[in-house]
Amino acid sequence: MIVDGLSWWQSWLCVWIGYTIAGLFVCLIGRIGAIYRIPFAVANRASFGIWGSFWPILNRASMAVIWYGVQTYLGGECVTLMIRSIWPSYNNLPNTIPAGAGVTTQQFVSFFLFWLFSLPALWFPIYKIRHLFTVKAYFSPACAIAFFGWAIARAHGLGPIITQPNTVQGSTLAWVFIKSIMNCIANFAALVINNPDFARYARKPQDALLPQLITIPVGFAITSFIGIIVSSSSTVIFNQPVWNPLTLLGMFLENATSAERFGIFVISSGFALAQLGTNIAANSVSAGTNLTALLPRFCTIRRGGYFCAAIGLAMCPWTLVASSNNFTIYLSAYSVFLSSIAGVMSSDYYLVRKGYLDIEKLYSAQKEGPYYGIYGVSWHGYAAYFCGILINIVGFAGAVGAKVPAGAAYIYNLNYFTGFLVAGGVYWILAILWPLPLTSKSWNEVPYEVSPLSDLEMKKEGLEGAEHMEHV
Repeated sequence: MIVDGLSWWQSWLCVWIGYTIAGLFVCLIGRIGAIYRIPFAVANRASFGIWGSFWPILNRASMAVIWYGVQTYLGGECVTLMIRSIWPSYNNLPNTIPAGAGVTTQQFVSFFLFWLFSLPALWFPIYKIRHLFTVKAYFSPACAIAFFGWAIARAHGLGPIITQPNTVQGSTLAWVFIKSIMNCIANFAALVINNPDFARYARKPQDALLPQLITIPVGFAITSFIGIIVSSSSTVIFNQPVWNPLTLLGMFLENATSAERFGIFVISSGFALAQLGTNIAANSVSAGTNLTALLPRFCTIRRGGYFCAAIGLAMCPWTLVASSNNFTIYLSAYSVFLSSIAGVMSSDYYLVRKGYLDIEKLYSAQKEGPYYGIYGVSWHGYAAYFCGILINIVGFAGAVGAKVPAGAAYIYNLNYFTGFLVAGGVYWILAILWPLPLTSKSWNEVPYEVSPLSDLEMKKEGLEGAEHMEHV
């Protein structure tokens, strides 16, 4: 954002606004799972049809696989720093990969090592490795704060970026500000639609509201502030702003003492642990749950996670992150598809059905079922979905280099909002003109209650069931 012309405080304000809006969207979709205890793969059947739900599921699974590869590549950069901290000669590893491949031998080896050592963590259900996330929650922020303090100490102050004014003015400033906010939302577009996968485990529906609504903007604001200050300090230390913290750590390694190398090893270990935790929670589990919904006879969450890891290795993610511009365009493009899905789901739940879902019918593939649609597909949902995409398609062509009208470019700058609002609005209008079955005229959420059985009661029921089966 600062490179695009914003001052540090304007960039930071964009982070606060963008991730607050992202948090609102996360809670909006997550409430469906928190109330009815259903995952995203089931929740979107109400708006897209029993079989029509497969396309949104495939979209989310694809995004998880791509993000898995990208996060693994970033984890590989952490591994490079860890190895260089111990063996500096690793930096001189000969490159035997052709230049056109977009990756060096050192980068690929580090990427592969991070990918390989991540595999054991995918074997266990996420609740069995919860202590990994507990360690990450303390260790990774501590490393970031240590890096923050170290950079300020080496620069003998906060650096010139703090006093640097914005370099764009007028309408250009306004549109850069808006695009920066939209990039923050686009970064969360995938997690918005599959939040029911996590929110369904909330003890009470409100437990899935404030924790996410508060920690998403606050967490990103803190880490972004650290990034801004560290990058500002790098201008003093190396006479250039270094926006990638891993690149800056690598520069710290030059002529470093043994104590400094140890510090870089610890900090890069904390960053590697952060990448691992994000990859498990946001990507492998999401891909596993969605692939299980697509292929329930053949796939489990564990198998889906390993499939995600295999494709993440094969997709050559370094080509995607070759430049920040390429990756930003990709994020914006994919958020167009995901925003339309979110718009349809929100409109269906809040405006059309007013919170009422029949859980039993959502799990039924009977043709006369209220969520079956035509040949298992809801034409209401897909008509609205395509409208949400079409409103942004011309602007997207302009983003990748085609000459388009200025109005289309302005619409695309608001791509998540336009996709969400158009898809949601069209779905609502279609539902009024051609009413859907099993809707409610007033707000009518019916929370799914789980019968609280003690461990002793569950064991007793299990033993009685086993004895009965043995008798039969």
